[in-house]
Order: sequence, then structure tokens, then C-alpha cells
Amino acid sequence: MAPTVVSASIGVLGPLVVKLDSLLAGEYGRLKGIRKEILALNLELSTMHAAVQKKSITKLRELLKDKRYLIIIDDIWSTQAWNNIQCAFPENNYSSRIIITTRIIDVAKSCCSSTFDRTYNIEALSDLHARELFFKRIFGSTDGCPDMLKEVSDKILNKCGGLPLAIISISALLANRCTVKEEWEKVKRSIGPALEKHQTLEGMSTILSLSYNDLPPNLKTCLLYLSVFPEDYVITRRRLVRRWIAEGFVSEERGQSQYEVAESYFYELVNKSMVQPVDISYDGKVRACRVHDMMLEIIISKSAEDNFVTVVGGGRTSLSNRHGVIRRLSIQYIDNRLALALGNEDLSHVRSLTVTASGCIKHLPSLAEFEALRVLDFEGCDGLEHVEKFFQLKYLGLKDTDISRLPSRIVMLSDLETLDFRDTYGFSRPPRGGDTRELPAGFVQLTKLQYLLAGKGTKIPSGIGNMSNLRVISNVNATRSAADALEDLGNLTYLSELIVYLDCGGSVFGSKCGGLDAYRMHEEKLFSSLHKLIGSCKLPTGNANLVLLNADLHESWSPMPSALQMFRMTTDYYFPNIPMWISPALTSLASLNINLTELTEDGLYTLGELPALLHLYLTLETGEYKIAVQGIGFPNLKHFKISSGQGTYFTFVKGAMPKLEYLQLNISLSVGRNYGFYLGLAHLPCLRRVLFQYRGATISEVISAGAAIKEEVDAHTNHLRFDITKSDHW
Repeated sequence: MAPTVVSASIGVLGPLVVKLDSLLAGEYGRLKGIRKEILALNLELSTMHAAVQKKSITKLRELLKDKRYLIIIDDIWSTQAWNNIQCAFPENNYSSRIIITTRIIDVAKSCCSSTFDRTYNIEALSDLHARELFFKRIFGSTDGCPDMLKEVSDKILNKCGGLPLAIISISALLANRCTVKEEWEKVKRSIGPALEKHQTLEGMSTILSLSYNDLPPNLKTCLLYLSVFPEDYVITRRRLVRRWIAEGFVSEERGQSQYEVAESYFYELVNKSMVQPVDISYDGKVRACRVHDMMLEIIISKSAEDNFVTVVGGGRTSLSNRHGVIRRLSIQYIDNRLALALGNEDLSHVRSLTVTASGCIKHLPSLAEFEALRVLDFEGCDGLEHVEKFFQLKYLGLKDTDISRLPSRIVMLSDLETLDFRDTYGFSRPPRGGDTRELPAGFVQLTKLQYLLAGKGTKIPSGIGNMSNLRVISNVNATRSAADALEDLGNLTYLSELIVYLDCGGSVFGSKCGGLDAYRMHEEKLFSSLHKLIGSCKLPTGNANLVLLNADLHESWSPMPSALQMFRMTTDYYFPNIPMWISPALTSLASLNINLTELTEDGLYTLGELPALLHLYLTLETGEYKIAVQGIGFPNLKHFKISSGQGTYFTFVKGAMPKLEYLQLNISLSVGRNYGFYLGLAHLPCLRRVLFQYRGATISEVISAGAAIKEEVDAHTNHLRFDITKSDHW
């Protein structure tokens, strides 16, 4: 039985508590002075609370009474929270277990009433490990600290109390200061007693607040903006950067575009440890971030003080303590009562509306109340109403929503810069009949649009060449688009990223539409435009990210697309050999995903000559044989993935792929057995993670193979992360 995780920061009965608290707060605000009514209401609600809580507890006990369970309750903040929920878990003598996490020692002790209960204190870092973390973060090594700073460093570390978060925050702050003793002394004095004697939440908050206060104004603004997202929410870099731009937080600087400046802000926050990086790609770019919950508490508090962001939900259940007009609104949880309170607010000044949970949509006031919206983000939500009425809108986020098609009046949003409707219901289904996935008529009038993040298979509109500010176009279908639209793509001089699908030749057109000849014409016009964009270096800093569903023409692609950075295939088509256009002349190609009938030694040598290649994903159609990767070529490759229908076996000789960090191979157990499952992993000095996939083998065969491979993994000096899994699709 899989463990159940309950977040105690909201509580097992969180939604009910939120409703009750909001009701009391709202009623008190409106009926101030009418004590009898409030007292009666309070008593009634307390009775309701008790009744509903008792019903929930009874239901949970009934569910668990005959089961062996493991329940993890994360982040309890009070003894009362535990007292409220502990009776919901029956003692049924089935060796069940409950694991509770808390930051407060008294709460931990209160949860251990039985002699069989145990508390486990997570120890602070030792002096040695604390110094190692501190100095590596600042100087890059443990012995890089100048002698004049060693004494003050020891005093700062004492104040951090061995807590990793405190050490990381202070070291990130010092890493951006001059290595002058007086500067470090100022930081030491600013910390105060903090965590030197007692590891308290107040002490940790002091250190985090110090890091926040040290930020320049532009980064403070960008950091405070993260309070619109809930706790533990994964925030993608690109989404955040585009929203900062739409909010007006970013200006062009010293020849850098707004997007480049905004990305530099993002990485500054990462480097200063104000946000935690999530999902680092093969090229070292951070795809997303998350805010530590303690830092989130601080920025939410400061956002409220400055009336920067108003948060509804996330443990904040009342609008009564807010001051000033609402300018940015984040709805993370809402019910009828909170909706009523929100409906009584003046929403005409709201510039930004973010909703992060589907259940909130039905409780929202009419969107007509939001007259001044610049940013509207409903990513991941369903039940949307009309969104085309906001004529000042710059950012419209509809990703992963249930809209079936874009409304026709969206063309009136003349200031729109970002439109994101990827993975929406209407564009994720296979096209049927008249479903052509066309954009509304007049869409090309949106001449300020920079980011067209479309649903998969969207037709390119005729006249798109007039949308001269476009920087990114994703998920459009070339085959289903008009030929003149494909030709127009070549006129988009600011385009930095293009994801385009090319369906199987001729099948879309049919005999009445010209069949294969019409397909060939579309193909030629598309690649003519790509040559204009790539070959003429109109994409100097971006990606030509090509997703192709047929590739007959590309074996002799000419002229050479020297600025191409990414090529990706998602198709059943296989090149018989490495195409002629893949050569060392592709000096910018960093990511290559390609299908081959088979991989020859010459083909492997050609791939190894690509100077900028960081990520290589090969899908091989045939070949149950061994390939030895030699000690030449692939000077910068970091990620290497192989998928083979018959399980080609790879080994690595000394000097092969000297910078490889991630290796994913499928295994032919029959071929691997012939070579004793030897791979040569010891010859990959930078390797960090290994993933092997297999299919069509018995459990005993897999155990035997896994044991043999693990011996080699365990012998590697980098303590590799190793996984072996079954795969049904290669």
C-alpha cells in the first residue's frame, strides 16, 4: 500500500477550517459591533465544525481499521493540530506506522505519548561540513578563504548554527560582497544572535530577511512577485520571465533585450540562493525553480506590507487585514464565503490575476469586474469564461485548460505579447472532420505578439509575416497550413525559436488537394523559410527547434544550416545513414535527436566531430550488435541516450566522451551476456547517473544482469546513481 502524505500546514480538515475562518472574519468585518449575532454565529459554526470533524474522523477510521498503513504527516506547526487528527488513526495491531515532521521540538514531544514512540532529531551540520559548504559556496573550494577572513568566517558560521539553509543564504550573500574584512564584519553584526544558541524560526527568518534586504530594488520586486505561486509550486523559468516582462518589471539594458535582462534576473536569484533550482537541463540552464517555504513566508509577508500581492488561500483566509486597493491577486483556494468577500472588493485596479487550482474558477467574481488586467494566468484550470474582454492584456496563460478553441474576439487584444494555449483540451485531441485547429480570423492583427505558444497542430495563419515582433512560435503544423503562410515565416526576423510539425507526405492533402505534389510544395516552402532564418543567421542567439514527422528531403539539406542549435525527430521515419548536412560545420548544434536505420563506425565518428554537441539521443531501427565508443570525438557531450528496437550494446574505451554525465541505454540481455555485461563505465570520468532499460526478459535474467552491471557501477569513483527499469517502448 502506497504511503499517504498529508500536509499539516493546511490540515486534514483544511478546507473546512478555511471556510469557517473566512466566514467569521467576513461576518465580523460587516457586523462589527453586533456582538450577540457574532457570538451566536461563532457558537453555531463551532458546533458545525465539531460535527463535520467527527464525521471525517469516523470515515477515516473505518477506512483504515483493517489495513496496515504508513501515513506521513508533513510539517506540523502546533500540538493542537496533532491532537485534532491523531484519533483518526486506529491502533489495529497491524504494525502500522505514522511519521510526523515538525520544526518545533515541543510539537515533536507531544506527538510521542507512547513508550514505543520515538523522536529523531535531524542533527545540524558538523563544524567540518558547515565550513566545507560555506567556503565552497563562496570561494569554490574549502581552502580558498584568505587568512584575514577566517576568524570572522568562524563567527558567522557559529551564528548559522549548522543549519544548511542558513549557511547557504549567508554564503550566497557574501559571495556577492567584496572580500574585505569590514564588509564581512557588517554581515556578522547584521545577523545578531540568530541561531548561535537556539535553532528558532525567528533566527532563521532573521538570516533570510538579511539576504532579502541585501537585494537591489529590481530583484526585490521580482522576488516578491513569486508570492503569487503556492507553496512547493514548480515555477518554470520561461513562464516567470514572460510574466515579469508583462508586469513591467524589466527594461532593456545595454543592448540586451527585455527577455535577456529578465533571464539574468532569474539567474541572479538562483545564484543568490533566494530560489531553489529545479530541473537543470543538459546545457546547464535551470528550467524551473521553487521557493523554500520559509522564504515564501517572508516574501508573502513583505508583499502584504507593501500591498504588492494579495493572496487568497494558502493559509490566508481573510481579506479584512488588507490595506489599499488590490493590484495583483493570487487565488490559491477560494470558497463561497471568500468569493462573497472578494466580490465586495473593488477589483477595477487589479493588474494581474493568477489562479492555480481548478476548483477556484467557479467561485470567482465575474471577470468583467477586472477592468485593468495586464496579466491573466489560468494555467492548469478548467471552467473558464470569456477572456477576450481585456484590451490592456499583455499576458494570457491558458496552458492545460479545457478551452476547445480560441474566441474570435481575442484579435481585439492589441497589446497582447504572450499567448500560451499549449496542451489545451481542444488542441490536444486528434483532429476530426472540420476541426482544422485554425486561429481566429484576423489573428495576424496582433502585431505586438512576441510568444505564440500554440496547441499542438495549430495551423500557421496566412499573413503571419506581418507579426514582425514574434520571437517564439511553438507546436504549429506546416502541412496543414497554407503555402503562403510557410513562405511568410522567413520574414520573421526576430524569431529565435520555432517548433514545427511536418506530417507524413501527401496523406493530409488527398488526391483532390494535390496529394504528394502539394506536400512537396509545402515542404520546400517551409525549408526555404528555414534557410532564410537559419542560414542567414537571423537566429543568432536562439534555437531552431525542429520537430519533424517526415524527413525525406533533409538527407541533402543545403545550404548548410550552420546556426542550427537543436534538431529533434518524433517520427517512425529512419535515416538510412547520417544525413550529409550533419557535419563539423554545424558549429552551434547542441542537441540532436535523430532516427537511424543503423549506426556505423563512420556515422559515430561523424557525430563525434560536432564541436558543440551536448545532448545526443539516437533511435536505432536495427542491430543486435556491440558498438565500442572510441576515445576520440564528443568533446563536450553531457547526455547520451540510446534507444534500439533490437538492443544494440555499447561499450566505452578509455578517453571516450570525456565530459559525459548522464547515460541512458537499453539493454539486449542476450548480447550483453556475451560480453559479460561489461560497459567500460570507469572510462567515463564525469559520469553521474546511469539508466538502463530492458524488455523481454525473465526476472532471474534481469537480476543477474543488474547484479553484474552494478558491480561496475559501484566501482566507479563518482558514486553513480543507478537505475534499471523495464521498458515497453523503445
